[in-house]
Amino acid sequence: MNEIKKILVPVDFSENSQKILRSAIMLAGKFQAQLSVVFVVQSFDDYSGFFVPHIPIAQFEEEMVQAAQQKMTAFVAETMDPALPHEATVLRGDVANEILRHAEETGIDLIVMGTHGYKGLEKVLFGSVAEKVVKLAPCPVLTINPYH
Repeated sequence: MNEIKKILVPVDFSENSQKILRSAIMLAGKFQAQLSVVFVVQSFDDYSGFFVPHIPIAQFEEEMVQAAQQKMTAFVAETMDPALPHEATVLRGDVANEILRHAEETGIDLIVMGTHGYKGLEKVLFGSVAEKVVKLAPCPVLTINPYH
C-alpha cells in the first residue's frame, strides 16, 4: 500500500457518519493525512420519467445542494477540529459513482466509509453504495460497521 496522504470520507450527516468521521480523523492524525469529507446529493435525472414534480427537478436539486452545503458546514464544525487539514465538498449525481469519481480525480489514497447509512434505508441506499465503492475504488477502502 502506498503512503496515505489523502483520506476520503463519504457522509450522510447521520449519527453513524459522525462515528465514521471520528475514526477517519484518528487515522488522519496517525498518517498526518488530509481529510476530504463528501456528501452526494442524489441526482433525480434517472427518475424524471416516473413522476411529474411540483417544481422543476433542476430547481429542486439546486435547493438540495444549497441545504446540503449548509448542513456540511455545520456537520464538519460539530465533528472536527478546524486545525486538521480538510476539505468538505457537496457533489451531485449517483452517490457511488460520484464517490469513485472524486477519489480518482483528487488522488485519494484511502476511503473510509460506513457499512450502514440511515437506519431502515441501509441496504437500499448506503449498503449498496459501500459495496460498489469497495468493488470499484481506485484505492484501498476501509469499511466500518458503526454499530460495533
